[in-house]
Amino acid sequence: MNVLVVDVGGTHVKILASGQKEHREFPSGPALTAEQMVRGVRELAGDWKYDAVSIGYPGPVLHGRPVAEPHNLASGWVGFDYGAAFGRPVKVINDAVMQALGSYKGGRMLFLGLGTGLGCAMILDGVVEPMELGHLPYKKGTYEHYVGIRGLDRLGKKKWRQCVADVVALLIAALEPDDVVLGGGNVKKLKELPPHCRAGDNANAFLGGFRLWQEKTLKPPVLENEPNTWGPAEVDRQAGRTPR
Repeated sequence: MNVLVVDVGGTHVKILASGQKEHREFPSGPALTAEQMVRGVRELAGDWKYDAVSIGYPGPVLHGRPVAEPHNLASGWVGFDYGAAFGRPVKVINDAVMQALGSYKGGRMLFLGLGTGLGCAMILDGVVEPMELGHLPYKKGTYEHYVGIRGLDRLGKKKWRQCVADVVALLIAALEPDDVVLGGGNVKKLKELPPHCRAGDNANAFLGGFRLWQEKTLKPPVLENEPNTWGPAEVDRQAGRTPR
């Protein structure tokens, strides 16, 4: 199956299809609607062949459907028929979850996406749990208010880096993960990674989108709510590595 992966962000929509080496992108922003996104993706991927679509959505997703409008885009995403719009089978998951799925190596992994906002997800022995931690109170605002793009612009790099280190330390202390992955476009703006963290890669979002359609990969309803038996050994097999 050829899969088209669509990573919807607050500043860009990025796409990659099976068999392609380079991703493509176009600007998003606060005026972007779901209909405009689909139109832009279909135009940009016009010469690519794909049988199914994975969408990384910048907001909460339940049973494969967005349940709240995105904070950094226009409205109209909830209730939109993505399958009909693309004319293909579509799976929608939270964008941080999609990148987390592509970054997972086993155990208890915390994923934090430093981008327009703060994307969060945990994978516990193969069970993926989306988390909306970015909107929790922090100082005079929220975590996202300090470590998202607006915090970076307002505080400057030095103070922003201090806030990132503080937020990461607080979340590690609260959630006790074995592995912490910092992803998102602003990771490259860190002078050094906080302790006990490894850098993710934005390309992992595409890997996560491809994994959604593999036979033994978790399906979106399982990702959001239900238990499963997908462990580290299966992750290795999916990635073509020798099982540990």
